[in-house]
Amino acid sequence: MAAKPVKIRGKVKDGVAKIKALMPHPMETGTRKNAEGNVIPAHYIEEVVCEHNGTVTMKAEWGPSVSKNPYLSFKVNNAKPGDTIKIGWTDNLGESSTGEITLK
Repeated sequence: MAAKPVKIRGKVKDGVAKIKALMPHPMETGTRKNAEGNVIPAHYIEEVVCEHNGTVTMKAEWGPSVSKNPYLSFKVNNAKPGDTIKIGWTDNLGESSTGEITLK
């Protein structure tokens, strides 16, 4: 699968950035079966990392119970217009994707 980039939006208000991210990913648990009755192999995001101006501000460990195309929302303190936010993920198959924005 060619991983699609993480879609990110962010707004700064009073030094706090509200970040919203959508991560296109199939998020298969490894327990579902296809129409032929064969088990669909597990394929899910294991780690999500957020960076604010190159410094890691959040790291999350996920598993197979997270829904398809996960949405993540969080706040970053001490933010100002011009700062960069980068979000990336790595899945259990070694695939990864990132997205980056400059705050306004």
